[in-house]
Amino acid sequence: MAAAGAKQGKLKTPIAPPPPPSSMRSQSLTLARCLSSAAARAPVSAARPLQHLFPTAAMSATGADAFERVITGNKSYARRSAQSEPQLWQTLAQGQSPEVLWFGCGDSRVPETTICDCKPGDMFVHRNIANVIVPGDLSSESIIDFAVGAVKVKRIVLCGHTQCGGAINALNDNDLGPALNAWLQPLRDLRRRHQHEIDQIDSVDRKALRLAELNVRQGVETIRANATVRKAMAERGVSVHGVIFDISSGELRVLGDQTQAVPAGLWQHR
Repeated sequence: MAAAGAKQGKLKTPIAPPPPPSSMRSQSLTLARCLSSAAARAPVSAARPLQHLFPTAAMSATGADAFERVITGNKSYARRSAQSEPQLWQTLAQGQSPEVLWFGCGDSRVPETTICDCKPGDMFVHRNIANVIVPGDLSSESIIDFAVGAVKVKRIVLCGHTQCGGAINALNDNDLGPALNAWLQPLRDLRRRHQHEIDQIDSVDRKALRLAELNVRQGVETIRANATVRKAMAERGVSVHGVIFDISSGELRVLGDQTQAVPAGLWQHR
């Protein structure tokens, strides 16, 4: 859904993107070095399996191959959408004008367009493990530059969720391998800064939820500090919102003093 197209007449996506300029490559390498250095300094326990990431039973009992279900499901969806909204895909083929940039976790239980009842073209989406947003991350900053600077989204949403495997595994310093150790290092650092508060919480799930909330709040501040976002906030009222998705209820909870889960008037087609 977050296809790399741009508004018609505004910005076209090259078929083969050029390599990033040397300054951006240097920035990415600097971040990687910082994360690797921080991970090396942190105490790491013996390797253990990832916690709370996998269901105990298969989610599907159809017996069909997972990839076959993907292809079959797409054909079914294409037929239904052609009947219910015959102009949808022809319109989207002309360009995109999403109103929301959504940062979320890669967890399969938090499909943003489904839980927000959105259509294709409504959201520009970026997801990673535990919805971690840190200064200098080339991936998230390039998304911001494109979605905010070029596509001109109106709202930015950072969504964490309950039962987040990344947050659960950031509650300790178990060795998860080089990539996950480095990626979760900012979340583990955040946990250490709030260790006393988290230690007072009585269950792993609630500890992880509190860490997920702190992570969203920190990420919102990081997004607001981005130069492209600051400019858009000053010039056209772009706003940044932090939310938590409750997997057990299917509902979003807005963090902070905001009073509505979704700003009024966002979905113009409703």
